Amino acid sequence: MGRAAFLVTAAFMTASAVTAQDRGAAREDYFRAVAGFFNLPPNEIAILGDWAIPPEEIPVVLFLARRAGVSPEALVALRDAGQSWSVLSERYHVNAAALHVPVRDDAPTGSLSGAYEKYRSVSIADWPTIRLTDGDIIGLVNVRLISQALRIPAERVLGLAGSTRTFIDLYAELAR
Repeated sequence: MGRAAFLVTAAFMTASAVTAQDRGAAREDYFRAVAGFFNLPPNEIAILGDWAIPPEEIPVVLFLARRAGVSPEALVALRDAGQSWSVLSERYHVNAAALHVPVRDDAPTGSLSGAYEKYRSVSIADWPTIRLTDGDIIGLVNVRLISQALRIPAERVLGLAGSTRTFIDLYAELAR
């Protein structure tokens, strides 16, 4: 009985290690995609990955920093001080029009359906007035990143958004 318990424990620990390894590899692949998308050296993204910011928000930092002409460090400091992405995007004039990822009107939009309902409910001229949630901003930037990095239609990425735990998992799934 002791040997059987040991074997079960060893098998569980091996499965956990493989899962952790897979997650680490998926994160590295995702960071390489972020580096390519923003035309940055991978080691720069690795440094950002060590900051106290969720990995899926790193593309948001870089996207807003580029659009606003501010340093990523400044945005991370403001985020650490409690500022939301919604407030920061408004503060630096990176509005919903700049964040929009074009898709067909009948495309499934997954976890971003609320954001796309807002876009579809007003004229394009009024898109800058749309208030997006932090989740919308993180999602839209990641959908753009994954779609362009993998050269697949945004509709496909959007349709699967929310079907996995994270955008890193979604990237790994679609990259296979």
